[in-house]
Amino acid sequence: MAMAKEPDEKEIESINNYWMAANYLSLGMLYLRDNPLLEAPLSPDHLKPRLLGHWGSDPGQNFVWAHANRLIKRHDLSAIYISGPGHGAPASLANGYLEGTYSELYPDRSQDREGMKTLFRRFSHPGGVGSHCTPETPGSINEGGELGYSLSHAFGAAFDNPDLLVVAVVGDGEAETGPMATSWHSNKFLNPRQDGAVLPVLHLNGYKIANPTILSRISREEIKSLFEGYGYVPHFVEGDDPLPMHRLMARTMEKCLSEIRTIQKKARESDRPERGRWPMIVLRTPKGWTAPKELDGHKIEGSFRAHQVPILDAATNPAHLKILEDWFRSYRPQDHFDKNGTLRAELRELAPKGPRRMSANPVANGGLLRIPLRLPDFRDYQVPVPRPGGVVDQNTLRMGQFLRDVMKMNPGKFRVFGPDETASNHLQALYEATGKAWMAETLPEDADGTFLSPTGHVMEMLSEHTLEGWLEGYLLTGRHGLINTYEAFVHIIDSMVNQHAKWLEKSRGDVSWRAPVSSLNILLSSTVWRQDHNGFTHQDPGFLDVLTNKSPKVVRIYLPPDANCLLSVTDHCLRSTDYVNAIVADKQPHLQFLDMESAIRHCTLGIGLWEWASSDGGEDPDVVMASAGDIVTLESLAATAILRELFPDIRIRFVNVVDLFRLVPQSEHPHGFSDRDFDSLFTVDRPIIFNFHGYPWLIHKLTYRRTNHRNLHVRGYKEQGSINTPLQLAIENQIDRFSLAIDAIDRIPRLQSKGAHAKEWLKGQIIDHLRFAREQGMDRPEIEAFRWPFPK
Repeated sequence: MAMAKEPDEKEIESINNYWMAANYLSLGMLYLRDNPLLEAPLSPDHLKPRLLGHWGSDPGQNFVWAHANRLIKRHDLSAIYISGPGHGAPASLANGYLEGTYSELYPDRSQDREGMKTLFRRFSHPGGVGSHCTPETPGSINEGGELGYSLSHAFGAAFDNPDLLVVAVVGDGEAETGPMATSWHSNKFLNPRQDGAVLPVLHLNGYKIANPTILSRISREEIKSLFEGYGYVPHFVEGDDPLPMHRLMARTMEKCLSEIRTIQKKARESDRPERGRWPMIVLRTPKGWTAPKELDGHKIEGSFRAHQVPILDAATNPAHLKILEDWFRSYRPQDHFDKNGTLRAELRELAPKGPRRMSANPVANGGLLRIPLRLPDFRDYQVPVPRPGGVVDQNTLRMGQFLRDVMKMNPGKFRVFGPDETASNHLQALYEATGKAWMAETLPEDADGTFLSPTGHVMEMLSEHTLEGWLEGYLLTGRHGLINTYEAFVHIIDSMVNQHAKWLEKSRGDVSWRAPVSSLNILLSSTVWRQDHNGFTHQDPGFLDVLTNKSPKVVRIYLPPDANCLLSVTDHCLRSTDYVNAIVADKQPHLQFLDMESAIRHCTLGIGLWEWASSDGGEDPDVVMASAGDIVTLESLAATAILRELFPDIRIRFVNVVDLFRLVPQSEHPHGFSDRDFDSLFTVDRPIIFNFHGYPWLIHKLTYRRTNHRNLHVRGYKEQGSINTPLQLAIENQIDRFSLAIDAIDRIPRLQSKGAHAKEWLKGQIIDHLRFAREQGMDRPEIEAFRWPFPK
């Protein structure tokens, strides 16, 4: 590393001019549709009719970016910038434009007068770009419209990127969120030997939309103590006078880089790297720094009134128009841009070149760096199934063995994330390949089964927010991963997955320069139907409902019924790009239905008729018994067996769904079944008893346009549950074998009278099994002992 050099007055003046140019562009995006260089007096015709966007954090972010550029150039760094403050895109866009990246990707926003005018016009304009760092923003991996995730994204980007510096600006409003509070602890998982570094910059500008921020109203001593308690070494840069602030920031950035390099050097020369006390910067500037001091007696700079667009009536108020013009001219655009609107050469020299530009670093367009996983043959982990429904195995245990070897074969580019549930979800085979990442203190007793390791690639923390943010940052910078969590609590990250799905949709559809990234793979285990011991709070399969609201371009839902299907689905998901893949698979021992080749065929089709479980003989069935999910498939098969024993001449067609979107019409989803195929499978007029893993109305939502929807009867979770036995829980929600058999009898016309005796027996079975469970605290042994009774 080059020796730290105190910037001279000429360099400080140049940095200040670059900063003012960025501020000018940021302000122009908010206001101007014409006269981009202010070559004529500002008039109402030059202003946008709708003033949209946010000014408050832009000058501070431009300030950080300018000084990060200085550091990159002086030390030849690979760095990316993450904008955490809400709606701070003008700063990122302005700097991408000054660096030339924006014009390279969007030639209509060229480095001249017309290009600048287009840059201004298209900001917050219909069909243009948004006020936060959307996928269209070069260099961004953090959307920023929803607060709280900038730091977790930053650390996710730094994992396994040893030469990368991530400059993460955290807004003080963002710092009030729960996800941000836990993500500060990411430094306990960053290994300075194998990972890059994150330089957090907490930007205290004092206000949110209309209120002061908490951290801006506590003492410097409290802030210092807070972040020292988090394990950082805070450095303070505070003030409002630009030139002294530039000098202080340049010195501070150099000091922080020196501390980072010292930590990394020590770790990389040691066999046992220790957790570093990483530096961070607390940057305190006025809200809307460099805006007018006041307007009509109301404070602007340093006030909440600078948060969005500070002067809203300039088009109709001549006095305010004059204040706005003076504001624009205070940045001296003619000193920074030549008469053609091009940034002057001496300022262009301040920006890094090529991929060293933060707006052009390929790490922030991770698909460019992505290398497909080397995958073992998932068939090697199969469960032998000599006959359908004849053996029991643990589905996720087999998945864990497969993931173990994926981990072994892909060092440094595959991680598994989960909130202290890796072993609970029976993925513990992973620990044969890697430990759990951990850089904090360890105790002797930890050696007995906790698997803590500084080099570990299993990431465990009791914050789904931070885990999801890590994973997203890891994927968006070109790597691969999977997150596993209890099904009921994946709702904690509903909104994060929503935002990631939106990012992927926009990237796939409108941003051709973004290369495909690895899919976000989510394993939902410890599912609703085996949360009988934890009770009602742990019973919620509604995440699937959330996903079905997302774009069909990017969302996939899989419900493999057994281990071999789960292995096939997992292999498929790990190979895929630009999707959110949800896999629902319970961790408990389950009946196995398909041998491996049958499972591959079934998963490839996504939906299938199980001949071995059917008795329709290729004729029109009396009833279609359908299922989607592992436990509900068992219960549906058990109901089918009961019906076949009670009514030997009954014609039953058994259908199982792995890919939930096969139920949707082909015109609405790329995985959808054609109406012809759907009608052939489910018939156009026969009753369908559909046993579903989740909330029953979701199936109706997906199939409401199908011909035979009127005869579709769905069972699923109905918010009925407590501390139950498995069968009790199934009976309470009517997804059990006895209730399903009754449903079928009720809907087969020829059995409605003939089946009365059978229905009474089935009702008696429900009563007897519930009584046994209440008295004995367990289900009758024959329930768990069920095997498919008919030959293939």
